[in-house]
Amino acid sequence: MRNAPHLLLNTPDIEIWPGGLLRARSNHDARLLAQASHVLRRKCDGRYLAAQLPQGLMALITRLPDAPGIEHALSVLDAHLSQPARVPPPQGELPLHQLQDRLDQLGLDSDDYAAQTGLWLIAEPAHLVLAGFDRYRRPLWLTRPAARGWQRMRAAAAGSGIAMDAISGYRSHDYQLGIFERKLARGLSVPEILNVNAAPGFSEHHSGNALDIGAPDEPPAEESFEHTEAFAWLQQNAGDYGFHMSYPRDNPHGIVYEPWHWCWVGVD
Repeated sequence: MRNAPHLLLNTPDIEIWPGGLLRARSNHDARLLAQASHVLRRKCDGRYLAAQLPQGLMALITRLPDAPGIEHALSVLDAHLSQPARVPPPQGELPLHQLQDRLDQLGLDSDDYAAQTGLWLIAEPAHLVLAGFDRYRRPLWLTRPAARGWQRMRAAAAGSGIAMDAISGYRSHDYQLGIFERKLARGLSVPEILNVNAAPGFSEHHSGNALDIGAPDEPPAEESFEHTEAFAWLQQNAGDYGFHMSYPRDNPHGIVYEPWHWCWVGVD
C-alpha cells in the first residue's frame, strides 16, 4: 500500500484522516493508529469509526455498516487508494442539504440570515491539505492555495523577525453546530449566540481558506492582537500572499471586530 499523503478527505458525515495525525484515546487505539494508513472519524462527535490497516479495514465501533455515511466514505477512500500517489484528488465541494436540515432544527432561516448579514452559505471542500500545525499542535487543514499562501507568508514574516502562529483553520459545519448546541445547553438563545458566532454554514472557516492568526505570548482571538508586531506586519504585507482581514471594525456583516481572522482570497 502506498504511503498516505497528508490529505484530509471530506464527506458530509465522515472525515478520512491520514495515519499518524490523530491522538490515541486508549492503548488499543494507539496500536491501531500506529499501523493505520487512514482513519475514518465521525464529524458530529469525533468518534473513530474504522482504520485502514495493511491487512484491510478494521472497524472500531460495533455495527459499522449502519453508521450514517459510511458507504459513501468507504467509496471515497477506495477511490483514493486506487489512484497513484502523484495524482491529486478530485476538486469539489460537499452538498449543503444536511446543513439546511440542521439549521431548520435551530429555527434559523438561512435566506433571512443571509439577507440580514450579507453572509452566504459556504460549502465544505471535498479535501484539504496539511498546512502544518497550530499553536496547540493540532493539524492545520486548509485548501491547497491557502496552505501555500500561509506557509509563504509565515516564512516571510519570520524573515523579518516577526513570529506568528495559527490558532485554527478549517472547521466543519458540525464543529460550528457543536458551538451552538453547547451554548444553547448553557441557556443562551440563538440570537444571543449569533452576536458572537456566525450561524453554522456561514463561517469562512468552513471554506478551508480562513485561519485565525496569533502572536507568541498573546491570548488567542482577542482584540489585543491589533497591538502586536504581527498584526502590523499583516496589515502591510498579507495582501501580497492573498490574505485579507475579513471583519474590520464596523464591518457590514455585524460581526465583532476580529483582527486575528484572515482569509485567503487570492493575489491580484
